[in-house]
Amino acid sequence: MKMPARPSRGIQALLAAALLCLLAWPAMRQALEASMTRHMLLQYPLLMGIGYLLAGALPGRWQVRLNRWNAHGISGLFATALALAILMIPRVLDLALVDGRIETLKYLALLACGAAIRLSWQAAGLLVQGFFLGNVLPMMAVVGNLYETSPVRVCNAYLLDDQARLGLMLVWVAAVIAAVWFAWLVRALMRRDAAMMPDETSTKPAAR
Repeated sequence: MKMPARPSRGIQALLAAALLCLLAWPAMRQALEASMTRHMLLQYPLLMGIGYLLAGALPGRWQVRLNRWNAHGISGLFATALALAILMIPRVLDLALVDGRIETLKYLALLACGAAIRLSWQAAGLLVQGFFLGNVLPMMAVVGNLYETSPVRVCNAYLLDDQARLGLMLVWVAAVIAAVWFAWLVRALMRRDAAMMPDETSTKPAAR
């Protein structure tokens, strides 16, 4: 069966620009940021997805230049893990709502995270991918547990029940991503082992 062709760079760039304009539209931004859960579990991934599209729209020569400092995807994934750790800090969520400069930096950081993942993931290989997820997913689970069990609001702008709901969902999202990646890892290793096994028909002695 023929695989569907990937969208061209121009289409990816137009789609990313349209989605970015939609998310930056004040009414949409306020709707997403009115809830702590939507802020982190909808707006954050959507902005990272736009960054992912933008990376696919980069000219080939730009990607070659970026790969020079991103050997094996290490630099890109390390920067992504660091940026996500900072963006999960409750104070950052609060400041993004009242300070346009912080909001702009948040948008740029999440776009960069999505682009870095696209440019780094395949180059990273299984070992670096596992190291990246082994740092980011436990961090998500710890932050989620903090949000869920804290008896006080960690963000002044959001209610306690919204905070607890986000915490529970962060733990579940981390668990689901870990399970999906582990299943994919097992499948990839099994396929690699199968490809390395000698063909039985080639090793079987010819009948006389």
